[in-house]
Amino acid sequence: MQPIDLLAAIELGEMPVVVDVRSTAEYREGHVPGAVHIPFWSAFTSDELAGIDKDTPVIIYCAHGPRAGVAKLAFSWDGFNNLQYLAGHMTAWNNAGLPVAK
Repeated sequence: MQPIDLLAAIELGEMPVVVDVRSTAEYREGHVPGAVHIPFWSAFTSDELAGIDKDTPVIIYCAHGPRAGVAKLAFSWDGFNNLQYLAGHMTAWNNAGLPVAK
C-alpha cells in the first residue's frame, strides 16, 4: 500500500490493521498514527493480533523492509491471508512528510 493511500484510509476512518515491527526506540521516535507495535523478533509469539479476522488487511512496515519480511512470514504462518507492506516503509512515510504519532 502506498503511504498516501494509507493516510487517506486513516483520514476516512477506514484504517486497516497497521503493524510497526521496528524497535521500541524507533516506534517511540514516531510511527504511523494508529499503528500497533509488534517488534519483528516477537512476531512469531505475539498475541497482539489475536481475535482479528484472518482476512483483514494487515499493513506491515519497518524502516526499510527486511524486518517486515520476517514479520510477514510470522503472520502468514499464523493464518493471515491479506498481508501487505507499506510501500517504502517508514522511510517513505517520513520522506513524504506525512504525520507521525509519538
